[in-house]
Amino acid sequence: MLTRTKEILTAAKQNHYGIVAPDFWDLNSARDFVQVAEELNAPILLSFAQAHKHLISLEEAAAVGKLMAASVKAPIALHLDHGEDFAYVKRAIELGFNSVMIDASMNPFDENVRLTKEAADFAHAHGVDIEAEIGHVGGTTESPTEMEEVETIYTRVDEAAAFIEKTGVDSLAVSIGTSHGVYKNNRKPELNFTRLQELAAAVPVPLVLHGGSGTGDDNLKRAVREGITKVNVFTEFTTAARDAAVEVVRNEQLKSYMRVQQAADEGIRNVLRHYINLLTK
Repeated sequence: MLTRTKEILTAAKQNHYGIVAPDFWDLNSARDFVQVAEELNAPILLSFAQAHKHLISLEEAAAVGKLMAASVKAPIALHLDHGEDFAYVKRAIELGFNSVMIDASMNPFDENVRLTKEAADFAHAHGVDIEAEIGHVGGTTESPTEMEEVETIYTRVDEAAAFIEKTGVDSLAVSIGTSHGVYKNNRKPELNFTRLQELAAAVPVPLVLHGGSGTGDDNLKRAVREGITKVNVFTEFTTAARDAAVEVVRNEQLKSYMRVQQAADEGIRNVLRHYINLLTK
């Protein structure tokens, strides 16, 4: 059931549990995510990232997302993750995304405010909730042509509070030590929980943690306990799908591509089951 992000996140913030925001990249992954949400009676933000526009178009993502959300009773918001420019965010809203993120976090503070405010005004005029980012979650990000290393910039408390006041966004992604992609040597990051506590005290809207994959169960449970409401996950879904498919090929000598797809789907579903159970209990 297509549901407002604000409704989903407000309930989670008030009741101190976390919402998982999985990024889908095709019909199968989107279906896997909403089926698990339905199975566990749990809300999710079904997300599509602009960085994956080389896999499916925004138009396809909107059609898939709306279809999947309508197919279940669980609360589902259709969210644009890491919208990189106003034109793309605007188009997502026009296509039926009821939640969007504008990520201008690599710009200086004043420019981030200006770009975010423009997107927020348009989103709110169309009844759409909006997320932004201040500070910057770095790591390895996937692009159509290359893997790019991006620097982490930690969120300042004073800037975060001022940013909310100036832009009016509905949720805020903050940087406290996570990274996008795979952590080197599979190490778990050291999160700055003191900074998180300060941000939670200063910022009235739900806080978002990007780079949930590989962060560690203890870190994520504590982050939710101390102020994070939404956790973005992507990489662990793709690695689980890959590993499950490889196992089928190795053991069954690729007798059927359908078995490979079924195994990949179950790998994806198991990861989401784990994170929903982790963040809601």
